[in-house]
Amino acid sequence: MIRGIARVKAVTTLLRSDSYEVCEVNEIYQRQVDVIYRVCLSYAKNKSDAEDCVSETFVKLIKAKPQFNDHEHERAWLIRTATNTCKNLLKHWSRKSLNIDDCEDSLPTYDDLQQNTEKSDILDAVRNLPENLRVPVYLYYYEGYKSAEIAEILDKPHSTVRGYLSRARELLRTTLTDYNTKHRKEESYEPH
Repeated sequence: MIRGIARVKAVTTLLRSDSYEVCEVNEIYQRQVDVIYRVCLSYAKNKSDAEDCVSETFVKLIKAKPQFNDHEHERAWLIRTATNTCKNLLKHWSRKSLNIDDCEDSLPTYDDLQQNTEKSDILDAVRNLPENLRVPVYLYYYEGYKSAEIAEILDKPHSTVRGYLSRARELLRTTLTDYNTKHRKEESYEPH
Protein backbone atom coordinates (compact mmCIF):
# COMPACT_ATOMS: atom_id res chain seq x y z
CA MET A 1 0.00 0.00 0.00
CA ILE A 2 2.80 2.44 0.85
CA ARG A 3 4.39 1.72 -2.51
CA GLY A 4 1.12 2.73 -4.24
CA ILE A 5 0.81 5.95 -2.22
CA ALA A 6 4.41 6.88 -2.99
CA ARG A 7 3.75 6.31 -6.70
CA VAL A 8 0.67 8.58 -6.63
CA LYS A 9 2.67 11.32 -4.89
CA ALA A 10 5.45 11.00 -7.49
CA VAL A 11 2.95 11.24 -10.35
CA THR A 12 1.26 14.24 -8.74
CA THR A 13 4.64 15.97 -8.38
CA LEU A 14 5.46 15.23 -12.03
CA LEU A 15 2.16 16.64 -13.18
CA ARG A 16 2.51 19.83 -11.14
CA SER A 17 6.09 20.48 -12.22
CA ASP A 18 5.62 19.88 -15.95
CA SER A 19 3.53 21.51 -18.60
CA TYR A 20 2.10 18.18 -19.73
CA GLU A 21 -1.59 18.79 -19.16
CA VAL A 22 -3.33 16.92 -16.36
CA CYS A 23 -6.55 16.87 -18.39
CA GLU A 24 -4.76 15.36 -21.39
CA VAL A 25 -3.21 12.58 -19.30
CA ASN A 26 -6.56 11.91 -17.65
CA GLU A 27 -8.29 11.65 -21.03
CA ILE A 28 -5.64 9.26 -22.34
CA TYR A 29 -5.91 7.22 -19.16
CA GLN A 30 -9.70 6.98 -19.43
CA ARG A 31 -9.50 5.93 -23.10
CA GLN A 32 -6.71 3.37 -22.79
CA VAL A 33 -6.53 1.97 -19.25
CA ASP A 34 -8.69 -1.09 -19.92
CA VAL A 35 -6.63 -2.19 -22.92
CA ILE A 36 -3.35 -1.58 -21.12
CA TYR A 37 -4.56 -3.46 -18.05
CA ARG A 38 -5.51 -6.50 -20.15
CA VAL A 39 -2.16 -6.46 -21.95
CA CYS A 40 -0.34 -6.25 -18.60
CA LEU A 41 -2.49 -9.00 -17.11
CA SER A 42 -1.69 -11.27 -20.04
CA TYR A 43 2.01 -10.87 -19.23
CA ALA A 44 2.00 -10.67 -15.44
CA LYS A 45 -0.74 -13.25 -14.88
CA ASN A 46 -1.78 -11.71 -11.57
CA LYS A 47 -3.76 -8.64 -10.68
CA SER A 48 -1.30 -6.80 -8.45
CA ASP A 49 1.66 -7.03 -10.84
CA ALA A 50 -0.58 -6.04 -13.75
CA GLU A 51 -1.76 -2.97 -11.83
CA ASP A 52 1.86 -2.04 -11.05
CA CYS A 53 2.75 -2.31 -14.73
CA VAL A 54 -0.24 -0.16 -15.73
CA SER A 55 0.83 2.50 -13.24
CA GLU A 56 4.40 2.39 -14.47
CA THR A 57 3.24 2.65 -18.10
CA PHE A 58 1.30 5.83 -17.38
CA VAL A 59 4.20 7.27 -15.37
CA LYS A 60 6.36 6.70 -18.46
CA LEU A 61 3.73 8.49 -20.54
CA ILE A 62 3.94 11.51 -18.24
CA LYS A 63 7.74 11.51 -18.29
CA ALA A 64 8.10 11.00 -22.06
CA LYS A 65 5.38 13.52 -23.04
CA PRO A 66 4.98 12.04 -26.53
CA GLN A 67 2.90 13.75 -29.20
CA PHE A 68 0.41 11.38 -30.81
CA ASN A 69 -1.05 11.60 -34.31
CA ASP A 70 -4.32 9.95 -33.30
CA HIS A 71 -5.87 7.54 -30.77
CA GLU A 72 -4.47 4.48 -32.57
CA HIS A 73 -0.93 5.91 -32.37
CA GLU A 74 -1.52 6.65 -28.69
CA ARG A 75 -2.76 3.08 -28.07
CA ALA A 76 0.14 1.53 -29.97
CA TRP A 77 2.68 3.57 -27.97
CA LEU A 78 1.06 2.61 -24.67
CA ILE A 79 0.83 -1.09 -25.60
CA ARG A 80 4.50 -1.12 -26.62
CA THR A 81 5.49 0.66 -23.39
CA ALA A 82 3.33 -1.68 -21.29
CA THR A 83 4.82 -4.72 -23.02
CA ASN A 84 8.36 -3.56 -22.27
CA THR A 85 7.42 -2.67 -18.68
CA CYS A 86 5.98 -6.16 -18.16
CA LYS A 87 9.02 -7.83 -19.70
CA ASN A 88 11.24 -5.88 -17.31
CA LEU A 89 9.05 -6.97 -14.39
CA LEU A 90 9.32 -10.61 -15.44
CA LYS A 91 13.11 -10.35 -15.59
CA HIS A 92 13.32 -8.98 -12.06
CA TRP A 93 14.92 -11.33 -9.54
CA SER A 94 12.05 -11.12 -7.04
CA ARG A 95 9.65 -12.68 -9.60
CA LYS A 96 11.49 -15.99 -9.41
CA SER A 97 9.56 -16.99 -6.27
CA LEU A 98 5.78 -16.84 -6.40
CA ASN A 99 3.48 -16.68 -3.42
CA ILE A 100 0.21 -18.48 -4.13
CA ASP A 101 -1.68 -15.93 -2.01
CA ASP A 102 -0.72 -13.22 -4.53
CA CYS A 103 -2.53 -15.12 -7.29
CA GLU A 104 -5.76 -15.69 -5.39
CA ASP A 105 -7.52 -12.62 -6.83
CA SER A 106 -6.77 -13.59 -10.42
CA LEU A 107 -8.08 -17.15 -10.09
CA PRO A 108 -11.69 -17.80 -11.01
CA THR A 109 -14.01 -19.06 -8.29
CA TYR A 110 -15.85 -22.38 -8.52
CA ASP A 111 -19.11 -20.54 -9.26
CA ASP A 112 -17.42 -18.56 -12.04
CA LEU A 113 -16.21 -21.76 -13.61
CA GLN A 114 -19.59 -23.43 -13.35
CA GLN A 115 -21.37 -20.46 -14.93
CA ASN A 116 -19.02 -20.00 -17.83
CA THR A 117 -16.85 -23.09 -18.21
CA GLU A 118 -16.27 -22.91 -21.93
CA LYS A 119 -15.23 -19.25 -21.93
CA SER A 120 -13.01 -19.86 -18.91
CA ASP A 121 -11.36 -22.85 -20.62
CA ILE A 122 -10.56 -20.77 -23.68
CA LEU A 123 -9.20 -17.91 -21.57
CA ASP A 124 -7.09 -20.35 -19.53
CA ALA A 125 -5.76 -21.88 -22.72
CA VAL A 126 -4.82 -18.43 -24.05
CA ARG A 127 -3.17 -17.47 -20.73
CA ASN A 128 -1.11 -20.67 -20.82
CA LEU A 129 0.32 -19.91 -24.26
CA PRO A 130 3.99 -18.91 -24.36
CA GLU A 131 4.47 -15.15 -24.02
CA ASN A 132 5.49 -14.60 -27.65
CA LEU A 133 2.18 -16.19 -28.78
CA ARG A 134 -0.13 -14.91 -26.04
CA VAL A 135 0.25 -11.18 -26.71
CA PRO A 136 -0.34 -11.33 -30.49
CA VAL A 137 -3.42 -13.54 -29.89
CA TYR A 138 -4.77 -11.04 -27.39
CA LEU A 139 -4.16 -8.06 -29.67
CA TYR A 140 -5.64 -9.85 -32.70
CA TYR A 141 -8.73 -11.48 -31.21
CA TYR A 142 -9.59 -9.29 -28.24
CA GLU A 143 -8.46 -5.85 -29.40
CA GLY A 144 -9.12 -6.29 -33.12
CA TYR A 145 -5.69 -5.33 -34.46
CA LYS A 146 -4.59 -6.62 -37.85
CA SER A 147 -1.43 -8.72 -37.98
CA ALA A 148 0.47 -5.88 -39.72
CA GLU A 149 -0.46 -3.50 -36.90
CA ILE A 150 0.60 -6.05 -34.28
CA ALA A 151 3.94 -6.42 -36.08
CA GLU A 152 4.45 -2.67 -35.82
CA ILE A 153 3.42 -2.55 -32.14
CA LEU A 154 5.69 -5.45 -31.16
CA ASP A 155 8.49 -4.37 -33.50
CA LYS A 156 8.53 -7.76 -35.24
CA PRO A 157 8.38 -8.67 -38.93
CA HIS A 158 4.86 -9.17 -40.26
CA SER A 159 5.63 -12.78 -41.24
CA THR A 160 6.78 -13.51 -37.68
CA VAL A 161 3.51 -12.25 -36.22
CA ARG A 162 1.51 -14.32 -38.73
CA GLY A 163 3.62 -17.34 -37.70
CA TYR A 164 2.94 -16.62 -34.02
CA LEU A 165 -0.80 -16.45 -34.68
CA SER A 166 -0.74 -19.67 -36.70
CA ARG A 167 1.22 -21.55 -34.01
CA ALA A 168 -1.04 -20.17 -31.30
CA ARG A 169 -4.16 -21.32 -33.16
CA GLU A 170 -2.68 -24.80 -33.54
CA LEU A 171 -1.72 -24.98 -29.86
CA LEU A 172 -5.16 -23.75 -28.81
CA ARG A 173 -6.88 -26.21 -31.14
CA THR A 174 -4.84 -29.10 -29.70
CA THR A 175 -5.25 -27.98 -26.09
CA LEU A 176 -8.99 -27.40 -26.34
CA THR A 177 -9.60 -30.58 -28.35
CA ASP A 178 -7.69 -32.62 -25.75
CA TYR A 179 -9.63 -30.93 -22.97
CA ASN A 180 -13.00 -31.51 -24.65
CA THR A 181 -12.19 -35.16 -25.35
CA LYS A 182 -11.15 -35.70 -21.74
CA HIS A 183 -14.18 -33.77 -20.43
CA ARG A 184 -16.62 -35.81 -22.56
CA LYS A 185 -15.09 -39.07 -21.32
CA GLU A 186 -15.50 -37.93 -17.71
CA GLU A 187 -19.13 -36.96 -18.32
CA SER A 188 -19.98 -40.23 -20.07
CA TYR A 189 -18.33 -42.39 -17.41
CA GLU A 190 -20.93 -43.86 -15.09
CA PRO A 191 -19.75 -46.15 -12.31
CA HIS A 192 -21.57 -49.52 -12.03
